[in-house]
Amino acid sequence: MQLKGKTAVVTGAARGLGKAIAFKLAQMGANVVLNSFSDGIYKTAEEFKASGYNVVAVKGDVSKPDDVKQIVKAATDTYGRLDILVNNAGITKDKPMLMMSEEDWDTVLNINLKGAFNCTKAAGKIMLKQNSGKIINVSSVAGRYGNKGQANYSASKAGLIGLTKTTAKELGAKGITCNVITPGLIESDMTEVLPDELKQNYLKNIALGRFGTPEDVANVVAFLASEDSNYVTGQVIDIDGGLVM
Repeated sequence: MQLKGKTAVVTGAARGLGKAIAFKLAQMGANVVLNSFSDGIYKTAEEFKASGYNVVAVKGDVSKPDDVKQIVKAATDTYGRLDILVNNAGITKDKPMLMMSEEDWDTVLNINLKGAFNCTKAAGKIMLKQNSGKIINVSSVAGRYGNKGQANYSASKAGLIGLTKTTAKELGAKGITCNVITPGLIESDMTEVLPDELKQNYLKNIALGRFGTPEDVANVVAFLASEDSNYVTGQVIDIDGGLVM
C-alpha cells in the first residue's frame, strides 16, 4: 500500500496497458481517475470497484483542453488532490509516410503528444501548489529508433521524450519528477494476431526470449509513481526485454 492516500490519473485506461497500469496503482492503495474517450471506461471502472478499489471514470478526449480540465477536476473534486499523472492515451494510424494523409498525421500527434501536453499542463498547476508530484509518460521504442509505416506514431512518441525532459527541468525545483517509459513488444491484441513466423523473428532480437506483459510495464510505472523513485527524473526507461539495447 505504498500509494495509500495518493491520487492518480491514468489516461487511455479502458483496456490494455493503461488498464494494467491503473490496476497496479489501485492495488498499491491509490485512488485512481480512469480516463478514455471510449465508453469502455465505465465497464473498466465497475470491474475495479468490484475488486474494492477507489476509482472514478471520466470519458474525455485528451487532445481537447476542456475535456482535460474535467478529468483533472474529477481528481480534485473527488479526492482533494492529484499526485500521479500517467500519460498513456495513444492511437496508431499506420501507413508508409509517402501515403500518409495529413489527417492521419494530425490525429495521432494530437492524441499522443498534444494530449500529454494538455494533461501535464493541467495537472502540473495542481502539483506545483502541492510541491510534489509524479508524471510518467508512456512512449515506445519506436520513439527512440523509428519504425517503418509509423512516421506519425514514432514522431509522437519521440516528442514525448523531449516533453519529459523539459517537464523534468521546469518542475523539478518544486519536487515534481517526470520520467518516460519506452515499452517494446508487449502482449496485446496487436501481437496476438501476428503470424507465428513473424513472432519468431521478433523474439530472436529480444534478449529475454519473450514478449513483455502489461504487468511488466505496470510494475515499472508503479516504481516511478512511488516515493522510492524520488531522485529519479528526466529518465528514458526501456521496458523491452533487451530488444534495442
